[in-house]
Amino acid sequence: MMSMTHLIAAPILLPLLTAAIMLMLGEKHRPLKARINLLSTLVGLGIAVALLQWTQTTGVPGSIGVYLPSNWQVPFGLVLVVDRLSALMLVLTGVIGVSALLFAMARWDGAGSSFHALFQIQLMGLYGAFLTADLFNLFVFFEVLLAASYGLMLHGSGRARVSSGLHYISINLLASSLFLIGAALIYGVTGTLNMADLAVKIPLVSEADRGLLHAGAGILAIAFLAKAGMWPLNFWLVPAYSAASAPVAAMFAIMTKVGIYTLLRLWTLLFSAQAGASAFFGSQWLIYGGMATIACAGVAILAAQRLERMASLSILVSAGILLSTIGFAQPNLIGAALFYLVSSTLALSALFLLAELIERSRSANEIPLEDETELLPRPLESLHPPKGINLDDDQKALVGQVIPWTMAFLGLSFIACALLIIGMPPLSGFIGKLSLISALLNPLGLGNSVEPISGVAWGLTVLLIVSGLASLIAFSRMGIQRFWTPAERPSPVLRRLECVPIFALLGLSIFLTFKAEPLLRYTQAAADTLSNPGQYVDAVLGTRVVPNPTSKTAMLEVQP
Repeated sequence: MMSMTHLIAAPILLPLLTAAIMLMLGEKHRPLKARINLLSTLVGLGIAVALLQWTQTTGVPGSIGVYLPSNWQVPFGLVLVVDRLSALMLVLTGVIGVSALLFAMARWDGAGSSFHALFQIQLMGLYGAFLTADLFNLFVFFEVLLAASYGLMLHGSGRARVSSGLHYISINLLASSLFLIGAALIYGVTGTLNMADLAVKIPLVSEADRGLLHAGAGILAIAFLAKAGMWPLNFWLVPAYSAASAPVAAMFAIMTKVGIYTLLRLWTLLFSAQAGASAFFGSQWLIYGGMATIACAGVAILAAQRLERMASLSILVSAGILLSTIGFAQPNLIGAALFYLVSSTLALSALFLLAELIERSRSANEIPLEDETELLPRPLESLHPPKGINLDDDQKALVGQVIPWTMAFLGLSFIACALLIIGMPPLSGFIGKLSLISALLNPLGLGNSVEPISGVAWGLTVLLIVSGLASLIAFSRMGIQRFWTPAERPSPVLRRLECVPIFALLGLSIFLTFKAEPLLRYTQAAADTLSNPGQYVDAVLGTRVVPNPTSKTAMLEVQP
């Protein structure tokens, strides 16, 4: 039990140590750094899986594990907490991290300096944001992951990337400033930044100070909503994500979920039904802001002409869906939203990786690969039948035309991504959206519920269906343009490391289709824990420091 408790800090310490080692190696050992990076990322994923399994055990700490790195009593020292929600986000981060790194090792890690060190520092910030239990350290980990993302955003240079990167940096620096202002106001009212301690003290805030508390929470929410991509604070996201390199954009797909995770964590803790006069503060803003995000992104996706832009707009659609469901404060709806979060994030990360390969097929491989030894066998270069094939009267091959296997891989992968993102059967994206609609139309989660369905729930249901229809039209048009439009172009040259992560992400998404019930049970258990913040508060505030063995020995020596 004690060893598992110490394991909570491992996802943060491991990438920190790995980044330090790679910085000492310098830029002359890129292949070695790539292998170290991959090994560390795989070990981090293994640790995340171990923590997820630990949170499913019964008893205390069972579903909630607490670790005090500084060994100071709560709420004065650092606190790391892992529960079902944070463990799920750790595993999702590890899976996407491994996939993006494999793709980058094919060519992108050599497009700039310090890629591997920055990659590990970003992982450290992501893991820390999901594990921390106080606002100050949440700010620290936010800045760590953002500092690394600034370098990764500009990785590979290019005019569009630099221009979008500067906007990305400016917006996030402003959001970080708002983060500090909001946290300072909350600290001034409550005298603490520990999340569990805040949950206890917010109901006790006097009426005279409640306005200041809500102002601080509102400013803090603006910072998180800007990072999560809520309209109209998301104007920076689509240009930045579209211009980033493919592996960096795939990692950014999980970064938007950091803002959503933080809102879900803080809102269910600080403004739950037990928060007194502050109960459910800001819920209407989340619902209507999320619905506006879905509507605007759904309209914009119809006009998108580039696959990277479609992927970025799809992130906004998913962000709007998740933000709206948080505002309803229904455990069954949040459980369905967490399942949708997993499925959509995997599919969007795969789409960002796939987009580069599809666009490469249009440029006829104008960007040369440095090392030809890792190339896959060259595909057939023409859709026309070779010489010697019998033709009919219309000069068409009697035995059919040969489709290059690379185009077949790209086409099938594109179809799988589209089905997952649109939410069409039979893949996990359909299960996620169907679960959301079912929860909206059945608020109490009972088969014979007579609870009236609100107009807002009907509105969100319509938006879920209409946004899926808009995505269907957009992806269908894009598929026709990229795969069915006749063009005499050579098939793209692909590497194994570029195909494996896409295959793995889509394979995992398809696997979730067959294992939807266990994952839905897990996400529902996580949602039930969030709806009962007393479990989290008791676990954190009930943790005691570990006695110092030397002090015990000294006390025994001075006794007569």
